[in-house]
Amino acid sequence: MKNKEFIAYGIHPISEALKEGKSIEKVLIQKGLRGESSHQLIHQLRKAEIPVQFVPKIKLDKITGKNHQGLIAFISPVEYQNIEWLLPNLFEAGKVPLILVLDGVTDVRNFGAICRTAECAGVHAVIVPSRGSAQIGPDAIKTSAGAILQIPICRSSDLRTTVEFLKSSGLQLISCHEKAHNSYTESNLTAPCAIIMGSEESGISQEILATSTNQIRIPITGSTSSLNVSTATGIILFEALRQRLL
Repeated sequence: MKNKEFIAYGIHPISEALKEGKSIEKVLIQKGLRGESSHQLIHQLRKAEIPVQFVPKIKLDKITGKNHQGLIAFISPVEYQNIEWLLPNLFEAGKVPLILVLDGVTDVRNFGAICRTAECAGVHAVIVPSRGSAQIGPDAIKTSAGAILQIPICRSSDLRTTVEFLKSSGLQLISCHEKAHNSYTESNLTAPCAIIMGSEESGISQEILATSTNQIRIPITGSTSSLNVSTATGIILFEALRQRLL
């Protein structure tokens, strides 16, 4: 497997990565794994809200030929930040927060391209769910042209709670989807706001839509029903930038 620096395997190395506070994307665990040490580690991973996935041993063997002891962790090359700490600092610095929330964008290249656009447009942070989001690795970093390493990325174990926090902190929650009534050009994006974009397959979840203060769409006149999420995100973010530069 390429880019072995982004994985850790075995009970002790993964335990050390956890103790050192490394950002662990997820851990693959062999189905039927036994042993007190492995069970303790699994408990610690769940307590730390790190996604775990139980898979056949053959899948682990394909990732590494080493003695993985039934566990392989994917280490993120970025250090995730806490939006509850970051947001107050933005306000204290006199900035008008522009936050991007990605509700289930799973395609690695889409995610990388979105982060590149977000960094160029002056987005202050990108928020992703702990589960059901693109893994941050070499492909995502390459597609982002390194922007992933420049922009704060926050991971949320409960996206609805996180967007409610943004809302209670004074941010508009602006969801973008094709069924919305208001055009994106009719929305005021100069105030503190969080732009919410949905997954490639199912869009924004209903529970997140329910928290929105505004829902917007990008008008489409062609026969294709929707835009790629990366393209749509770019259009919205640069409209926000345009408005803020006026």
